[in-house]
Amino acid sequence: MSAHLQTGASKDQHVMNHVLHTRVLTAAEFAPYGQVLSWGEGAGRAINAGTSVRIEQPATLTLGEHSQCASLAVFRAQAQTLRGPWRSMERHRLGSQTFVPLNGARFIALVALGDEAPDPASLAAFRVSGHQGVTLFPGTWHHALLALDPGDFFVIERGNAQLDCELAELTNPVLLD
Repeated sequence: MSAHLQTGASKDQHVMNHVLHTRVLTAAEFAPYGQVLSWGEGAGRAINAGTSVRIEQPATLTLGEHSQCASLAVFRAQAQTLRGPWRSMERHRLGSQTFVPLNGARFIALVALGDEAPDPASLAAFRVSGHQGVTLFPGTWHHALLALDPGDFFVIERGNAQLDCELAELTNPVLLD
């Protein structure tokens, strides 16, 4: 897995930044972090007397052993600039988290692996089209939603009163190009 990192000094800081090249989202490259959902093109099967087409999606949702239900929400996101610098990441150890754009908004999935903190060698940034979504595996470090277009995103995660969100500051902030 190639992280495509370059190191450079920030203009306003003495902290070294990592420049991470964004890449097109594919199921194969995203596999260590989660699953890709896609409905833009592709075959489906006719249902409901031919009035609809069903396009199957990967179905590995993890809600945790003590969770009784999924939490469904809409995140109304503002567009952000691609560059950054992005300084923190979060993860949910107990359950998966799914992001699906409702109106074709594009976003960046900035992800990493790592045990106690995001592993800089595993950092990756994927350009997610408005006809794709992602399901992050439990424990995958990710930046909060980085929408490139304003829009609504359907989010599915574990529903439980037990908090499941760890935050980590990156030693070297990430710049995207």
